[in-house]
Amino acid sequence: MSAPRRRESGLTTETRGHVRVLTLDRPERRNALSSALQADLVEELLDCAADGDVRAVVLTGNGPAFCAGFDLKEIRERDQAGEAFRPPMDRPGRSLFEVLGETYVPVVAALTGHAVAGGFELALACDIRIAAPGIKLGLPEATIGMGANYGSVVLPKRIPTGIALEMLFTGEYVTSEDAARWGLVNRVVPADDVLAEALALADRIAANAPLSVRRMKETALKALDLPLATALRLDVGPNPYLSEDRREGIAAYLEKRPPRWAGR
Repeated sequence: MSAPRRRESGLTTETRGHVRVLTLDRPERRNALSSALQADLVEELLDCAADGDVRAVVLTGNGPAFCAGFDLKEIRERDQAGEAFRPPMDRPGRSLFEVLGETYVPVVAALTGHAVAGGFELALACDIRIAAPGIKLGLPEATIGMGANYGSVVLPKRIPTGIALEMLFTGEYVTSEDAARWGLVNRVVPADDVLAEALALADRIAANAPLSVRRMKETALKALDLPLATALRLDVGPNPYLSEDRREGIAAYLEKRPPRWAGR
């Protein structure tokens, strides 16, 4: 286990075995996504993808909120300074949500508090969501003249279209229990157990063959909108069928011992 390291942006990173824990640590701003915090998150996710020892990521927030979305105070200050606003997909740096979706290390969101606006989109970009009871989830962008570009595309893919559109059009929040009923949240657990549950799940994922898990995530995400015949012929990432780990996994199963994954 590595000692936690906190960046000036408010991102704290810690490595626990094969799991990297990323904590949004700006509780005084409800973990709002400043430009610096977004950039550091992108850098850290790219590092996780390149580090063969990282097999799962847990993303959480410190304080009463998981994330309150983009830093509106920072945006207003730039408006007042006369800076032109760039929509998320028109910026020089890559979109945080896009990078999350293309990071083929599984990412578990531990939602210990409210996840709204860009914070809800951040949770949407993760693969699995564990949530505390009664927290607020939603996209209020229509009420403040923003666009929810990522949420508008992804939310209707995650839950029934009518429910997604009602959330987008009204900007009203739903609870974690509602989200669990629609399959948007994997499970709701007591608030004090959310992070431990997410870490335990990440450990279970990290204990499996890393090439197989990567292949499954990349295939599943790229196959979502493809015809079945095309999706079945996807050949993405390292091929686990041809790997040393495939031989090791079968041997370990037959010999009734834990596998020793080499990641190749």
